[in-house]
This record gives sequence, C-alpha cells and structure tokens, in this order.
Amino acid sequence: MVVDPDCLLVGPSHTGTPEHVLARQAWWGSFVDPIGADGKMNLVIVWVSSTNLRERVGFWRVCGRLRECGIPRKDIAIVELDPPFRGLDTRESSVSTWCSASELSTLPARLTEARPWPRERYGRAVRLWSQYTAADPRPLAQNCARGVDGFPELAPLWELLSSFFPRRIAGGALRLSRFDELLMTMLSAEWQTPLAVVSRDMRSGMNLWRMLSCTGDLFLPRRLEHWVDHSSSAFVERAPGPKPPDAGYPMLSEVYRLTERGMRLREQGLEQLTDAPSLPVAGTEAYSASAPWVLLEDGRLARL
Repeated sequence: MVVDPDCLLVGPSHTGTPEHVLARQAWWGSFVDPIGADGKMNLVIVWVSSTNLRERVGFWRVCGRLRECGIPRKDIAIVELDPPFRGLDTRESSVSTWCSASELSTLPARLTEARPWPRERYGRAVRLWSQYTAADPRPLAQNCARGVDGFPELAPLWELLSSFFPRRIAGGALRLSRFDELLMTMLSAEWQTPLAVVSRDMRSGMNLWRMLSCTGDLFLPRRLEHWVDHSSSAFVERAPGPKPPDAGYPMLSEVYRLTERGMRLREQGLEQLTDAPSLPVAGTEAYSASAPWVLLEDGRLARL
C-alpha cells in the first residue's frame, strides 16, 4: 500500500516527475515521490475521496504519473470512497472543507467495487493535471468555471485557488488576495501566535479557517514567514513564541504582529504586485513580476 500525503493545493507543481519532485523538495525541505517507476506493478487499485479537494488534485497527479510509468488504463482500478459531491455549502463560504473519509471497516467491501475508468474520463484526469501544472492558469480556470463531466470538485477548487491571487478592482487599483487580506485582518498590533490568529478567525466567521481546512493549518505559519522575510521594511514582524522552535509546535513557536506599514497595505492596497511576497500556486506564481496574474472582479484571471 502506498499513501500519497502531499497537499498539492499549496506550493509549486510540475507535470514532469523530476521537476515536480525537485520543486516539492524545495517547498517542504524534503520530499520523496511515493509512486515508484520500477515497472513491476501489474494491477493498481486507487482509492480516493470523491469530495476532498486535496485528494482530488492528488488523484489527477496519480493518473498522470501512472501514465508516465506506462501502466495501461485497463490495469488501474479506481474507487471513490465518499458519498457523491453534493455541491457547496450555501450557508457559509463556498470553499469546500475537509470531508471525512469512509469508515475503515467498509474499505474491503468498497475496494471490490474498483473498476478501470472509461478511457475518456481517465484521459480528462490526466489533462486536468497538465492544466493544473501549466504556467498559464487560465485554461484550468475556464474549465473550473464551465465544469467538466465527472469532476464536480472543479468549482470549489477554483474558489480556493483564486483566493491566492492579487485582485484588480474597478479603476485598476491592486488589492491583496482574499487569503492575504483575511490574514492581515486577523493580525493586529498585538503579538499573536498562528494558533491565536486561527482562533480569532473562527470566532469571527471561519473564513480563513475554511481555507486552511483545505490547505492544512501549517500553511498559515508558512505564509506568515513569507511576509516577515519579504522586505527590509516589514509589513509583519516576528518574535519567539511560547514554545521553543523545533519542538513540534509550529503554531506556537513564533508570534507575529502587523506593523503600521502592514496596516496601510491592508487598507490602501498594493502599489505594485511585488509589494507582497510571491506564492507558488500550482504551476504558476501569485504576486510575481514574471507571472503578473490578477483576479478581476468577475472572477477571471488576467495578466497585469
């Protein structure tokens, strides 16, 4: 049994395995491709959540990787373990949260249902991985907007990914991404641990937490570190937290606060994209001078 624990919703991704592995190693500090290519696999059974965004994108990569390994589609059986996707929760933010997996006791019976996907549907999964890892994110965004048969995860996926891109509003002004704006709103002039930031957000409406429930909570201290390290005249400051570093408490080992410059950025927006630290998003980057993608008010991506 091989478990793929990587969350591809954050950090860089590439279509080719050597480039992808190097990019993930740089992002996480260490990474080993869980899917071997020794050619000894005769039958592969893939089980995946039908609703969990993290697993769905990982599943696209598995399909692309198995094709790269030369495993025939007829030798790849697939079973989706959760109930069919039922759409977005209209009561709160439309970003899908973690979905519980089926109980382990049902797994043996469910695996007997595994069958190869039809050629067209399997090919769509491989193509979605290619689009996800492309330097131009617009084809993926367009597919997410119009939908692809058999892949209901696309709409909530774009709701999440689009929240990482800076916005251009009426009149051409540049604003922080929805994620960064929420993060800056939760920060203040008082020192806070990442855990305190999350707790404050949960009390105020769970908007940031719903995103973190897809990316994993450790994305929060990682993004705060990006802001601290970005500029010599920092928007965000860092100090030692209540727990020692490297003791296994990343949400408590540092405290952060917003500077006056950060407050002005939050209220007035960006003068240029590179005012904010760049962020790898799938196959491209947000806030990058070389990939100046901005989210328009109608939800489309455009080059600045």
